[in-house]
Amino acid sequence: MALVGAMIGAAAGGWINDAFGRKKATLLADVVFALGSAVMAAAPNPYILILGRLLVGLGVGVASVTAPVYIAEASPSEIRGGLVSTNVLMITGGQFLSYLVNLAFTEVPGTWRWMLGVAGIPAVIQFCLMLCLPESPRWLFIKNEKAKAISILSKIYEFPRLEDEVDYLSSQLEDERQKKNGVSYWDVFRKKEIRLAFFAGAGLQAFQQFVGINTVMYYSPTIVQMAGFHSNQLALLLSLIVAAINAAGTVLGIYLIDHAGRRKLALTSLFGVVISLIILSWSFFVESSDSTSVLYGWMAVLGLTLYIAFFSPGMGPVPWTVNSEVYPEAYRGICGGMSATVNWVSNLIVAQSFLSVAEAVGTGATFLILAGVAVVAFAFVIVFVPETKGLTFEEVEAIWKEKAWGSGSTTRSLLERGNEF
Repeated sequence: MALVGAMIGAAAGGWINDAFGRKKATLLADVVFALGSAVMAAAPNPYILILGRLLVGLGVGVASVTAPVYIAEASPSEIRGGLVSTNVLMITGGQFLSYLVNLAFTEVPGTWRWMLGVAGIPAVIQFCLMLCLPESPRWLFIKNEKAKAISILSKIYEFPRLEDEVDYLSSQLEDERQKKNGVSYWDVFRKKEIRLAFFAGAGLQAFQQFVGINTVMYYSPTIVQMAGFHSNQLALLLSLIVAAINAAGTVLGIYLIDHAGRRKLALTSLFGVVISLIILSWSFFVESSDSTSVLYGWMAVLGLTLYIAFFSPGMGPVPWTVNSEVYPEAYRGICGGMSATVNWVSNLIVAQSFLSVAEAVGTGATFLILAGVAVVAFAFVIVFVPETKGLTFEEVEAIWKEKAWGSGSTTRSLLERGNEF
């Protein structure tokens, strides 16, 4: 139900972002999440607990759309990737901390109520701190609040760069406002350059899930036990190590994403993921035929560790970073919300099907299927995802116009706009 809530929250989050701004969307997500945590902690029966999970999911869904866009729009282009990736670090770091918090609460009376209730504390802290932060300057420009936008930009840029940024945003303002007046969900599929951008962004989000990352995170204790380590304590400890590697890998990704680039980082990550999944698959295949050897169990743990080590610096942050920068301003909220919904739907499909598929065809075969998906993802990135490292939003938009209409994209765009009016 948390995933269902996240799907709904992500779908609505794009519209909320565009209508009310990035700051108010974040504040709303915090309120809903904190409310959901309180409902779960106080739940008198399973039905109220499920309602709390739904509310938490709604908050997560809205936040998953808002945070990358807000960070990207307030960041200089040369460090935008690293700053958006920091958001992913906060998520993976939060997952690691949640393992530690839950471990601490295992010996406390009312165990699960404490585990679920304290989840509201970060939301309350973020709500209070968010009140001190400004709105996205780009969103304010679109809403014709230039004075506020310039005041915020002056805190980000030194004077010469500030002047350039303000001039550039002003020149883009009228064009964006004209687009904004005619924006609809249908445009995402009707306009070729938007469709191509959405296909690349949503495809990355889908493949992020279908290569199995949340399967590994959700079921890492189960996978460790499948590998032959039957002690619950040892399984939890190994899962804690997996979560720590996930967080550490994201730190590496923050550096690499603005140095190596989004595309190269994603391809390297996927190559390593394929190798890791093959090791995992092989270890389970041979373990099933020779269950007496501990070696194969350790091979499975090695495959699991390598998988996280390769995934976390690349396919962890890259889809969120790319989705925060590949859409024109007028469509950023709508497309960001739709692609985040694709991510959550894919997450739900993988999470609900993994154990059933593993039971039907075997764990080794399941990981081999995921390796096949990762190969397809590798080809997808090569064909459909352009490099956006260091580019302004407008330069990225020009890439999609060229892909859609060829080198005469500017002329074509003007003709198309003339037809619309």
